[in-house]
Amino acid sequence: MSSLVKVAAVHAAPVFLDRAATTAKAISILREAANAGAELVAFPETYIPAFPVWAALWAPIDNHDLFTLMAEQSVSLHGPEIAALRREARALGVIVSMGISESSNASVGAIWNSNVLIGSNGDILNHHRKLVPTFYEKLVWAAGDGAGLKVSSTPIGRIGNLICGENTNPLARYTLMAQAEQIHISSWPPMWPTRRPSTGGNFNNVAANRIRASAHSFEAKAYGIVTAGYMDAAMRDFLIARDPSVVEVIDRTQRAASFFVDPTGEAVGDLLQDQEGIAYAEFDLTRCIEPKQFHDVVGYYNRFDVFDLTVNRKRLKPATFLDIADTSTTSEMDESGSLDDASFRNGNGGSLDA
Repeated sequence: MSSLVKVAAVHAAPVFLDRAATTAKAISILREAANAGAELVAFPETYIPAFPVWAALWAPIDNHDLFTLMAEQSVSLHGPEIAALRREARALGVIVSMGISESSNASVGAIWNSNVLIGSNGDILNHHRKLVPTFYEKLVWAAGDGAGLKVSSTPIGRIGNLICGENTNPLARYTLMAQAEQIHISSWPPMWPTRRPSTGGNFNNVAANRIRASAHSFEAKAYGIVTAGYMDAAMRDFLIARDPSVVEVIDRTQRAASFFVDPTGEAVGDLLQDQEGIAYAEFDLTRCIEPKQFHDVVGYYNRFDVFDLTVNRKRLKPATFLDIADTSTTSEMDESGSLDDASFRNGNGGSLDA
């Protein structure tokens, strides 16, 4: 494993609430990043099919149609969108971190804010559901579980991920630190309105995200990739056409930025905020070692006799069905999400739940 790794943070808009078109755009971005030499490409929070910013703009009684559309355009882990990304990752030889709004086979209305890490061989390395939807996100997504609180060992290093506000959860962050994380991906929405701009005091998400990313990297002695969504003209026009009164909130709420930090918390590589594109950086993973001499919070710089953390990584399910085994059929996918499933090879998505 080389200590030098070129990484990419995607700062791009989805094709708003269109999972098929957004997947096609994501594949185009992957090819561009791979041609530029990126070995790891990280996409924003729920890039497919979009971030539901409308939950901040209007009361839930006015958003029923948008919730329905969001649920219909959400992505199954074993659907055609993820299958297409897995094929592309294998063809390009790149690792992909993708934010999705994930659908459920148990309910047509239950969706999660999720992240899928796909290996350079096309395998699903990790599948994480956001533990707690933040603020108005609770009107859209269900709470996740601890099954995805894992750091994945890859040929380019040990990769972990947390989604948006999870990067404010010290125990979730520590859980990843305690698995020798070297590259931490944090994914974010394109904007985060919390107040009407005319009243002042709106959330400065660029400053807040920089603080959180730098703090985690400083404590973990790991590199950080901050990948944020982008609001393009089509998304803005859609929201304003629905209700012109929100134009001030949309236009005067600060846009998020995509950037990188090193194991000391300092900025490295590119930064993107007000334009769509791909940010790049080069990480030297040997730089994760020396700072451990100063503070190794999962090693000598801790008191395990005083503090004791237990993490439940069980995948939560609504029901357990005890059927008589049918030996005439086989599972389309094993638990690791390997390339053994026929649906992946044949180009369709399959239908198994996670």
